[in-house]
Amino acid sequence: MATNKRRVMVPSNMGQQGVNILRARDDIEVVTYPATITQADLLPVLFDVSGIALSATPYRLTEIEASPAMQVVARIGVGFDSVEIPPLSARGIPLMTTGIANSTSVAEQAVFFIMAIAKRVAALDALVKEGRWQDRMTTIPSQLSGKTALVVGFGRIGSRSAKRLAAFEMDVLVYDPHVPADTIRAAGYEPVSDLDAALPRADYVTIHCPKSPATIDLFDAARLAKMKKGAGLVNTARGGIVNEPALHDALVSGHLAGAGLDVFDMEPTPMANSLLKLDTVLAAPHLAGVTVESIIGMAVATAENILSALDGKPNRDNVVNKEVLT
Repeated sequence: MATNKRRVMVPSNMGQQGVNILRARDDIEVVTYPATITQADLLPVLFDVSGIALSATPYRLTEIEASPAMQVVARIGVGFDSVEIPPLSARGIPLMTTGIANSTSVAEQAVFFIMAIAKRVAALDALVKEGRWQDRMTTIPSQLSGKTALVVGFGRIGSRSAKRLAAFEMDVLVYDPHVPADTIRAAGYEPVSDLDAALPRADYVTIHCPKSPATIDLFDAARLAKMKKGAGLVNTARGGIVNEPALHDALVSGHLAGAGLDVFDMEPTPMANSLLKLDTVLAAPHLAGVTVESIIGMAVATAENILSALDGKPNRDNVVNKEVLT
C-alpha cells in the first residue's frame, strides 16, 4: 500500500456503486468492515482512518477519540441520532448525510401506510384468505379524498409526503416550528403553529421530524388523546418519537383506528412488543428508506460526500454540523 493513500472504511452493506466510486480513486484505500461490527472490533482499526461511512454503526465520543486521523464521517442515510455531533464539531470533522437520496422512498412508505390504514388492507386480506367473504360488509374501507392529513416535519421527506397526500385530494396541514409559515403556504399547504390544536382536525398524522431531546415522546399519551377518534398515525422517522405503550393503549381502546410503524424504540423490536400483537398495526423493519433505487442513490451520495470532504470542498448542503465549515 502506498503511504500517501488515505484509508476510507465502508460497511459491508453499502451499495456497490458507491464503493466503486471510492475505489476508482488512486489516492484512496477502501477498507470494508462488517455492518454488524462491535465497538470492541471497531475501535482498534480506526487509528489511521481518514473517512468512514456508517449504516447502523454508532459513532460517538469513544469512536471519535479512537480516530485521530478522521476527516469526515458520512451516514448512509439522513438520520444521525447514533452519531455524537459536539465532539465531531470540536475536532472540525463534518458529519454528512445523503440529502434527498432516500427521501422519495420514505415518503412513499408513509403514504402507503396511510393508504393501507384507510383501505383496511390487512383486515380485508385476512378476510379473504380465511374464507370469510360473507363478512366483507363488516370491514368497510375509507377514501382519502376529502380527508385531512397532518404532516409533522417539513423537510426533505415531509415535503414530499405532503405533495403525494395532496395528490389524493386531501387537505394537508403542516407543523414544523423550524420552517416559516409563508414557505409552507407557498408550497400549497396550511401551516399550523400549535400541534395540539391541529391534532383534532387530522384524520391521519405522519411523522417526519428528526429525533432529538425536543421530540422524544412528542406523541405521548396526552398528545395521542388529542388526536381525532378513529385517526391513523404513521411513523417513518425514528423510534422514541411516539410513546409505544401509550400508542398501544390508544389502539386497544379504539381511540385510534390504526398505525403504520417503520421504526421502534428498540431495533430489532422484540417479538414480545405488544404493538405487534395488534391487527391494527402495520409494521416494517426500519426499511422505508431502503429501496433498490435508494440503495444506489445513498451509496453514490455517501461516496461523493466523503471525497468532497477529503478534497477540502465538502458538499455544504449535506453537512449537518455546518459550524465546521466556517
